[in-house]
Amino acid sequence: MNSSPSTRLPHVVIVGGGFGGLETAQRLRKSNVRVTLVDRHNYHLFQPLLYQVATGGLSPANIATPLRSIVRKQANCEVLMAEVTDFDVAHQRLILADGELSYDYLVLAAGATHSYFGHDEWAKFAPGLKTIGDAAEIRRRIYLAFEAAERETDPERRKAKLTFVIVGGGPTGVELAGALSEIAQHTLKHDFRHIKPQDARIMIVEAAPHVLAHYPEDLCERAAEKIRSFGIEVHTHTKVTEINADAVHLSGPDGETMVGTKTVLWGAGVQANSLGKKLALAMGIETDRGGRLLVNQSCQLAGQDRIFAIGDIASFTDSSGKSLPGLASVAIQQGRYVAKVIPQLANGESIAPTFQYTDRGTMATIGRAAAVALIGKRRFYGLFAWLLWLFVHLMLIVQFQNRLLILVQWAWSYVTFNRSNRIITGEQPVQIVSPTSNPTAR
Repeated sequence: MNSSPSTRLPHVVIVGGGFGGLETAQRLRKSNVRVTLVDRHNYHLFQPLLYQVATGGLSPANIATPLRSIVRKQANCEVLMAEVTDFDVAHQRLILADGELSYDYLVLAAGATHSYFGHDEWAKFAPGLKTIGDAAEIRRRIYLAFEAAERETDPERRKAKLTFVIVGGGPTGVELAGALSEIAQHTLKHDFRHIKPQDARIMIVEAAPHVLAHYPEDLCERAAEKIRSFGIEVHTHTKVTEINADAVHLSGPDGETMVGTKTVLWGAGVQANSLGKKLALAMGIETDRGGRLLVNQSCQLAGQDRIFAIGDIASFTDSSGKSLPGLASVAIQQGRYVAKVIPQLANGESIAPTFQYTDRGTMATIGRAAAVALIGKRRFYGLFAWLLWLFVHLMLIVQFQNRLLILVQWAWSYVTFNRSNRIITGEQPVQIVSPTSNPTAR
């Protein structure tokens, strides 16, 4: 596809339909510009609830909304489902897998992916959680582990199959662990005949001194205490040194240890989408260690007043020298700012004051009726923080229909402990016990 402007309106191309990209597109609806929103998927994904898809609490359709339906009433915006492969900065073009796309202004909001800290070979043994595909794979591994344990007759191999190791004690790791504990202790309690799902061993491995380490220490300690009350092991000051199909190797205060397991879930690190490095190479500039593009106080790249980077793919340092975190609220606020700046630039005006981030707080759920929240200097823990977490996440869902469906499913799950989406998908051969086992001999 070869695209060229069909009008004299400035053409704004936004790469990425996540929080930042979508916010930019919607905020430009009244501007005298033409907007093209490019994404390799046809939907906007609400990533904060992806762990609930991975543990069977929600279906993918609950947290994904087609981009075209979101902007269908926005006359100056079109959606293009395409894969961006490179950039031709000199001629203001995107190189697509199946063509080219010209732009007058470019907003890169392509997000982030997993980081295995130089050990990409671990990816096949320890999937991360960034996409619907990742969630489906994690869900398959979780429920397949219980099925495999049900057929396993060797006690040691059964123990390994009921061992779940979560690498990373940030919000994703803690949320996965809490949901796994509920699955083992309640959801599957009466579903099997030869195993007790409650015997599952769930471990969080964290290199930092605390789980949820970016929260104040007292909240971290209360969170860790609550996590342990769910029967979850918390191993801090502990690093992963090796992961293979049968075990994870750890290095911690007690020295080197090996944990036999078939299910390792990764929530330890992130790095910017590879498009960041491709754009940096095309411009002859550097990225930071996480592959993020260095931007100025107006979210622009060096020497390019027509190219912006926002969200997880951008490295923005505020006036105090503090780097902004990779949060949805950062991406949304940057999207709003860029949507103000571009029309000003197009009209030859001086641009708005530099971007200022307003911290509206952070929160993470630990488990049933338990969460932590930090809003300004106020700290919340327990039931109130959990209710606050529920409300905020519901309001951030794009589509009202999905809000209603999620609310109903949450209410039903809270009352019954049921998780309706426990299906195991995939076309892999169903051989879940080792050839040396004899599952029929009981």
